[in-house]
Amino acid sequence: MIKVGIIGATGYAGGELVRILLGHPEVKIIWYGSRSYIGEEYASVYRNMFELVEGRCLDDNLEELAQQADVIFTATPQGYLAGILTKELLAKTKVVDLSADYRIKDVATYEQWYGISHQSMELINEAVYGLCEINREQIKGARLIANPGCYPTCSTLAIYPLAKAGLIEMNTLIIDAKSGTSGAGRGAKVDNLYCEVNESIKAYGVASHRHTPEIEEQLSYASGEAVVLNFTPHLVPMNRGILITAYGTLKEKVSEEEIRSLYEEHYQQEKFVRLLPSGQCPETRWVKGSNYVDVNVKVDSRTNRVIMMGAMDNLVKGAAGQAVQNMNLIFGLPENMGLDLVPMFP
Repeated sequence: MIKVGIIGATGYAGGELVRILLGHPEVKIIWYGSRSYIGEEYASVYRNMFELVEGRCLDDNLEELAQQADVIFTATPQGYLAGILTKELLAKTKVVDLSADYRIKDVATYEQWYGISHQSMELINEAVYGLCEINREQIKGARLIANPGCYPTCSTLAIYPLAKAGLIEMNTLIIDAKSGTSGAGRGAKVDNLYCEVNESIKAYGVASHRHTPEIEEQLSYASGEAVVLNFTPHLVPMNRGILITAYGTLKEKVSEEEIRSLYEEHYQQEKFVRLLPSGQCPETRWVKGSNYVDVNVKVDSRTNRVIMMGAMDNLVKGAAGQAVQNMNLIFGLPENMGLDLVPMFP
C-alpha cells in the first residue's frame, strides 16, 4: 500500500486528489495538509467526504511528512515547494508537484513570467515534466514530477502530433482557450464571485498568461525549433472544464485524412486521449469528471490552415488525475489504476 500525503488538500486540486485517491486500491492517504484549516476535520471542509474521511487537517511540515509518506502531492502556490524542497527530502520520498515550480527548464523564463526568484534551481534538471503521453519512460522511477498545467496539457496534446511531424509553421500558432472558474482556485476573489462571472465571458491574461512559456517550451521540444505563439485564455461561467481551439498554417497541402491518420497512429495506444470521429467537435460536457482528453482536427483548405481542438476537465486530467497517473507510473502500477472515471453527464 502506497502511503500518500497531500499538501494543499483543501484547494480544488487537492480536494480532487482526495476524491480520486479514495477510490485507488493501492493507496492510503495519511496526511491532509492545509495551512488554513489546521486541526479541523477534513470532512467539515468538504462535506462530500462525510463518513468517507476521518482525518483532520494537518500543517505543511514537509520534513515530518517525508519520513512517513511514499509520495507527496503538493497542490500549493507557485514558489512554495521550490523554497523548501531539498535533495535530502527527495532521498526519503517521491514528490508530484502540481505548481509550476519545476515545469519550465529555463530559470530566467520562470522568474520573468512568475515574478519570483527560484529557490532550488539545482533540482530543475532532475524534475520530469509529467505529461504521461509524451514522457512516459522518463516518468517511471522519477523522484520529482512537475505536473503540467491545465491549459498546457490540453493545448500540447491537441497540437503535439502535427508539431512532431513538422507539418505546421510553428510561428503561426494561435491558441484560443476557455476555462471554468475552478481553474482560478478556491480563494475568494471579487473577479470570481457569482455575480461577476455569471452570464458573461471574458478574456484574461492577454499576452501575459503564465502558461504561455510552458506551452511554448513543450511544443519547442516536439517540433525541434523555438516556438513563440499567441495564447489567450477566457473565463466562462461553469465550474470545470477546458476547451482549446488552436490554429496553425500548414507547410504544404495535406489532406484532413492524412492528418487524422497521423493522430490515430500517435494516440491509438493512449487510453486517456480520445480522437473523435471526423466532423465532431470536442465538448467539455463529455469529459467532465474524467481523466479523458477529447481531441480532433479540421483542415481549412481555403486558408491552408489546420484547426486543432481539445476538451478536458481542468481538475482531473488538468491537475489531480494527471498527478495520479504520474504516481502510477512512478510505482510501476497500471497507468489507469484509480482513474477509470466515467465522464459525468449532465
